[in-house]
Amino acid sequence: MNTADVDALRSPAGRALLDALAGTAGEDPVALATRLRRAGHDPALAALATTQSRLRAKAAAKFGDRARDLLFTAAGVEQATRAVVAREHARRFVAAGVARVADLGCGVGADSLAFLDAGLAVLPVDADPVTAAVATHNLGVAVRCEDVTAGITGELGEGDGAWFDPARRTSGGRRVFDPEATSPPLSFVLATAARVPATGAKLAPGLPHELVPADAEAQWTSVDGEVVECALWCGPLARPGVARSARVVRGGVAVDLDSVDLPDAEVGAVGGFLHEPDGAVIRAGLVGRVAADLGGRLVDETIAYVTTDDAVSSPLVRSFRVLDVLPFGLKSLRAHLRSLDVGALTVKKRGTAVDPDQLRKQLALKGSRPATIVLTRVAGRQSVLVVDPVS
Repeated sequence: MNTADVDALRSPAGRALLDALAGTAGEDPVALATRLRRAGHDPALAALATTQSRLRAKAAAKFGDRARDLLFTAAGVEQATRAVVAREHARRFVAAGVARVADLGCGVGADSLAFLDAGLAVLPVDADPVTAAVATHNLGVAVRCEDVTAGITGELGEGDGAWFDPARRTSGGRRVFDPEATSPPLSFVLATAARVPATGAKLAPGLPHELVPADAEAQWTSVDGEVVECALWCGPLARPGVARSARVVRGGVAVDLDSVDLPDAEVGAVGGFLHEPDGAVIRAGLVGRVAADLGGRLVDETIAYVTTDDAVSSPLVRSFRVLDVLPFGLKSLRAHLRSLDVGALTVKKRGTAVDPDQLRKQLALKGSRPATIVLTRVAGRQSVLVVDPVS
């Protein structure tokens, strides 16, 4: 897609065709193309609109009903911030008293939409011409098409904030994990924060804790079990005394916890229940807080599994009833599972190099019952927990 294609989709004919295609994303592509051709639609415009209709359907998971009025690129849908997360970004800027946010690397405009909804003025910028054209349509304001490192941060003054969403893929599509290899790099974000205190950035969930500045807050967020980002909040956007935090969103409801007065995690014997903390909790290094809140303990000082004697419920963990605890051994495990008439086996692992697919082949189970096992360390020893999911 190029900027001329975006113009064609925004034309009266393009808008009418997109409206007519609403709800057709599940149709057979060949049959749909034939129907549009027979109806006399321009083939090129029909192809563009059909692709756009499918992108809108995919984007609905992040944007809700709003997606049906927006334009997208394939990469834009993949990388866009979910609306429920973008609203938290906007809330931070509002709470800090910011009047205008420069959305630097705005993509298709997901965060800028949340900023506008919150009553903030926006200065959206993106280096890619097609993305900038798409975002201009979505936001209803002109998006500046330029490199965010080219001097635009020097235009920001009192009452302004900066929000970065650095590109984390190379031009060839390879994912980048080093924060200094993103565009712009983390060092540029921090240099901006030194001049524009209300600066935030959407970073990869793998951000090492040691790269978080002493006066900033790193917040890991998960949505329905998937860790989606680590947001770095600087200056007035950071909560005083909070170095790391986690935000767990399930079914649209958010639960927050942070590192203030983080308790030391106790280690003890496996009880009647095993709890797997949410990925955002683990990334933020807050497993000890969850263990303390549940009245539980770790099964091993190096493993992020919590155990309790009694059943507990929390949106911060996935829980299992512990049926058996065994030392790891292929022959003994095979015999135990066959005695239970196990066939379909779910294998969870943490702290072990065992490959689940290879293990299933080696076990060669042919029973009629499903089962779940957890491969992990218990008090330093490789162990197997036979469990039943309870939440």
